[in-house]
Amino acid sequence: MLNLLLTESTGTLIQADDTWMLWTILIVFAAVSIYCEQHYKWAEKISGPVIGLVLAVVATNIKLIPSSSPVYDTVSNYCIPLSVAMLLFRADIKRIIKDTGKMFLCFNISAVGTLIGAVVAYFAMNNFIPELNKMAGVLTGSYIGGGVNLFAIAASVDMSDTLLSAEVVADNFVMAIAFFLLLWLPSSKWGKKNYPHPHQEKVEKEGVKGDGQTMAGAYWGKKEISLLDIAMTIAVAFVICTIATKIANWLGSMTSGLLNTIVGNQFVILTIVAVALASIFPKFFASLRGAQEMGTFLIYIFFVAIGCPADLWSVITNAPLLFVFCAIIAGINILWTLGIGKVFKLPIEELTVSSNANLGGPSSAAAMAVAKGYNDLIIPAILVGLYGYMIGTPLGLIIVDLLA
Repeated sequence: MLNLLLTESTGTLIQADDTWMLWTILIVFAAVSIYCEQHYKWAEKISGPVIGLVLAVVATNIKLIPSSSPVYDTVSNYCIPLSVAMLLFRADIKRIIKDTGKMFLCFNISAVGTLIGAVVAYFAMNNFIPELNKMAGVLTGSYIGGGVNLFAIAASVDMSDTLLSAEVVADNFVMAIAFFLLLWLPSSKWGKKNYPHPHQEKVEKEGVKGDGQTMAGAYWGKKEISLLDIAMTIAVAFVICTIATKIANWLGSMTSGLLNTIVGNQFVILTIVAVALASIFPKFFASLRGAQEMGTFLIYIFFVAIGCPADLWSVITNAPLLFVFCAIIAGINILWTLGIGKVFKLPIEELTVSSNANLGGPSSAAAMAVAKGYNDLIIPAILVGLYGYMIGTPLGLIIVDLLA
């Protein structure tokens, strides 16, 4: 019966040009993944983005939806730039430098660890994985600023959708292990013995209050937002994206080589424009409520969209090698951060939260600070994570070009 319903053009139940149905599936899958992540511990361990991606992979491989569609291109071409713009609304560079203290130093130490890890992983596995320079650049961006940079670089270097889908699965699996380790270290006997741990001492002295909510649920709690907030946030994001695209096209036509790779890239210029405006008009951008929520929701939609072209067999066969590749970079990031932090006698809490901010972005780092009860580190974690958004994309693109 199902075969009779499959279209001749795509071999799937839903056609590639059925725009309403495909948008409905993308948004529903994204919403389901967010709901699960915020309500169930098991889902949080897997992570919402992976749940959305897996739902899309299954839907594609059972022939419910097509593996390619103009709808997916729309997500890549418009949703990601808009999400990057929104997530940078609070990236006031002056505040980041002023208010983060030791965390800013810890974050930059950790970012260097990512760069070292990307180069080491590339030369260790260059003979086994295709497009590895692109993968190294994508993961450099991801492990300095999180998923925003990952997709910005992937879109810039035209990485194959199947490999990107496999990478996201491997990346999130490795990240789950890394986050468990980073959550454990500050309260471990080893961590307290070898590093200063003032925040952990404060927590153990005062105790931690909690209601059993998941970290994601606690971080993304209900907030006041108005119709004007929504209208202004979307309008400003479109203006920034349009300006950045025009400037990038103009600069791209006037440059070549590595310079063209950087200044001709939409996402690099988008980052510069957004950060410049957020730094010049911090009060205005801070007043735009809902930007982080809407920007993150668009990121979740994109996670679903990149799962749609995934060939399940290719993911299964490619992912084991990608697990190793991701693990090398993440492992070197953590070891480097802890090693240099030990030399400079930096607090274990700030080192681990900074490593988390590199590997997972501001929301992940803030969630860790919330979960551990390090209330003094929540805002610095968000700020250094936003700083990672700024530097992750250009650094990732440089790695792609240098390793080509």
